[in-house]
Amino acid sequence: MTEVDDAIRSLQEQIKTTEEQLAALKDQLAEAESRRREQEQPTPAAIPLTNSPHTNGNWSWPLQPDEYKRYGRQMIMAEVGLQGQLHLRDASVLIVGVGGLGCPAAAYIAGAGIGTLGLVDGDTVELSNLHRQILHSAVTAGKLKVESAIRYLQQLNPRPKYRAHTFHLTPATAVELFEQYDLVLDCTDHPTTRYLISDAAVLAGKPLVSASAIRTEGQLLLLNLAEGSGMDTRGMCYRCVFPKPPPANTIQTCGEGGILGPVVGVMGVLMAVETIKIITSDTSRLGSNLAVPGWTLEHPSMLLYSAYSNPPFRSIRLKGKRNNCVSCSLEATITRDSLASGSLDYGAFCGLHIPEEMLDPDQRVSATQCADKSTIYSTVETTAAHNFRKNNHLDQTASNLNKKSKGCALVDVRSETEFELCHLSSSINIPIRTLEDGARDEEGFHSRYADALDREEVFVVCRQGNDSQKAVRILERLEHKRRRNPSTSFKDVRGGLNAWRKEVDPTFPEY
Repeated sequence: MTEVDDAIRSLQEQIKTTEEQLAALKDQLAEAESRRREQEQPTPAAIPLTNSPHTNGNWSWPLQPDEYKRYGRQMIMAEVGLQGQLHLRDASVLIVGVGGLGCPAAAYIAGAGIGTLGLVDGDTVELSNLHRQILHSAVTAGKLKVESAIRYLQQLNPRPKYRAHTFHLTPATAVELFEQYDLVLDCTDHPTTRYLISDAAVLAGKPLVSASAIRTEGQLLLLNLAEGSGMDTRGMCYRCVFPKPPPANTIQTCGEGGILGPVVGVMGVLMAVETIKIITSDTSRLGSNLAVPGWTLEHPSMLLYSAYSNPPFRSIRLKGKRNNCVSCSLEATITRDSLASGSLDYGAFCGLHIPEEMLDPDQRVSATQCADKSTIYSTVETTAAHNFRKNNHLDQTASNLNKKSKGCALVDVRSETEFELCHLSSSINIPIRTLEDGARDEEGFHSRYADALDREEVFVVCRQGNDSQKAVRILERLEHKRRRNPSTSFKDVRGGLNAWRKEVDPTFPEY
């Protein structure tokens, strides 16, 4: 490394340190200004409603001067008005999940002038979050998401009271936490949490705005809304819409299935819109006689969004509340005690307690074992990668590779799109979906891939080591029926390409 490189690195480190110090100072300033405003601001009850702008020389309007300026553009709308703004100021909202949905929702709800905003999340900010989670930045990478979000929101609007809940929601604490707020937003990305949040919202008697997004699509639901007091006057819950969870093998997070940033942003913004509508439309502060425009208990609906469809939005009419719902009906079996005691296993309910080891130990190899036997390297070899392999005695030439690994093949079962991002140079791409289709069309599959798979050993790799196990099972069944080379041994690379990066080639891209 040259002196210039050292100087550049030193400057980069100084800039990063200075930016962190500046961010910390801004946080301290925002907190101090917030405390000063709380001391100076009179309580709402002490502010007389009068037609005169001044009484005895003191400000006497229901909102402070900066609030009139800050919220004026929405207050001049009949849908909000002064009373709607006062409802917002007096309301409290809890957002569970400060990710792709929670970030835009929090920004617009805070910007609209909510009185109290609570944020729940136990995760930290990662670089892969930043293309869609707009409250976070490279400066806050590694910090708790809740703290990162509040830092941003305090600079956006220092008036609301922000409450940090830096933990993951659990059945034991959910109901008690929800009871501290007027309304809850489910901004999580997994069915287990969605069922938990819905059950807790029902038990706490809180309206719930729920949304989800994956790849280029999203959906939005308004749940547990009330037209009166009592359980029978509240609307449907999440279990009414989805009484059974999706099959465990179809559940994907954004990290697994992918997500287009603006898509989840659209859904988060829509959540903020519905939240503001609920609060400003309710003359009794989220209790009975709720009147959300376009929504009734008799005709609930689900909003669907598809970025690549025309039109992109459509609404589906739902059946509504189920008379035998285990959560929200008069015959409900889910109680506060059963939730708090932990007797409800949401993971088991969603079918997630499945052994990770689908194959026998002799059917799995480590990334290092695969590299040692087949010496398959990354598509682009850098100096660092070459030196790493040389230091670990993995620096055989391509000619030696062919002699040593004759009869071997490496199959990458990721999608074509992921394969194009980065792959090992000797691998062939047979996506897991192609394998699943091949199980139904064996003749067509064998005509296309028989020669490539006609080897003594076939190593199968994916991103994390899950799909590759399923692929080995499918390949074994196909080979057993074909019996062209019954001696072929199919083996899964444990941990997939993530393990390859850790054990063999640290320059292999992480995405």
